[in-house]
Amino acid sequence: MLSERSTPVVRATLPVVGAAIGDIAEAFYRRLFDAHPELLRNLFNRGNQAGGQQQRALAGSIAAFAGMLLDNPGARPDVMLSRIAHKHASLGITSDQYKIVHRHLFAAIAEVLGDAVTPDVAAAWDEVYWLMANALMANEARLYEEAGVAEGDVWHRMEIVERRQETPQAVSFLLRPADGRPAEPFRPGQYVSVQVELPDGARQIRQYSLSAAPGNDTWRITVKRIRGDGQPDGEVSSWLHAHARVGDAVTVSAPFGDLILPDGDGPLLLATAGIGVTPALAMLGHLAATDSGRPVTVVHADRSPADHAHRDELRTLVQALPDARLHLWYDQPDDSAPGASAGRADLGSLELPPTLTACLCGPLPFMRAVRGDLLRRGIPAQRIHYEVFGPDLWRAQQ
Repeated sequence: MLSERSTPVVRATLPVVGAAIGDIAEAFYRRLFDAHPELLRNLFNRGNQAGGQQQRALAGSIAAFAGMLLDNPGARPDVMLSRIAHKHASLGITSDQYKIVHRHLFAAIAEVLGDAVTPDVAAAWDEVYWLMANALMANEARLYEEAGVAEGDVWHRMEIVERRQETPQAVSFLLRPADGRPAEPFRPGQYVSVQVELPDGARQIRQYSLSAAPGNDTWRITVKRIRGDGQPDGEVSSWLHAHARVGDAVTVSAPFGDLILPDGDGPLLLATAGIGVTPALAMLGHLAATDSGRPVTVVHADRSPADHAHRDELRTLVQALPDARLHLWYDQPDDSAPGASAGRADLGSLELPPTLTACLCGPLPFMRAVRGDLLRRGIPAQRIHYEVFGPDLWRAQQ
């Protein structure tokens, strides 16, 4: 909770800071990488930095957090920051790094706002930062403890035991711990980070959902090759497609992520698009393996049947559940997917129980549209969960 002394200062200066937060974020990352170039090479996503997505996500998160402190002073900040904490844990972020961030962030604030940063303003926003940082550190400490690892010690080597081309642009890998032990358990819907060394010596990291149910000796990830469309192609996905082969070892994190199969036996909606189908596969696989009778509505949208990774597997898993229904939409449907609809996914045509819980994964515009449809149908926001890979621009755009 923000102190009585800082609250009026933050309220008065939030419009000014909010208007400049993009410039502050840009200055922050410039200062951070000038002082610690290894972070850009070995921790931060270079593509997101070049495109500005990470700067916008940081700006949106800080502004949203400050707004929450003002509008909902009794709210638990760790709930709002859960997604960030899971991402940080999957990267092995440690508490000492928050001091580094603080130093360069507040230097950036002074650089951008100049004389407007009085001692009172600096103290108030310092309080905002440490409330956010301490909430994240506490959340991350809990995640490390639950994973059974020391702070930041999330990495281990895994061997590729199978590689399968799922579509022209998506390939799946079965991974087994290099020490021969069975793969550790995870919760359906979670992801892992994969770290690869690129030709220039940089070690870049990306997150991939575990795309098969837990309980096996292996993990499976499915990697879509990211085409830049005018921007650079995805560095890690391109490397994995071009170089990762059976018998190779890769560096993989422990599982994290808060888009997990909801507990209970209430009705469930899994709405996915493109490669966002992957966490739903793990959820459906778990439901099938446990003989669940839970009502499940599965919605998936894709460019075409040929672009739909794990299409046959998705249909098989839905058919294995006694009370599950599958609805497919393709921009370019063909005869290989009978029963599919053309165009964008339309939830308005579906009968959805008002008590459902929804899990969404896919491109941001798809998730925004589905969430809006569900809210208009009276589904409470707290029962609509989503996963964003890369910077959380959803929050940045709110």
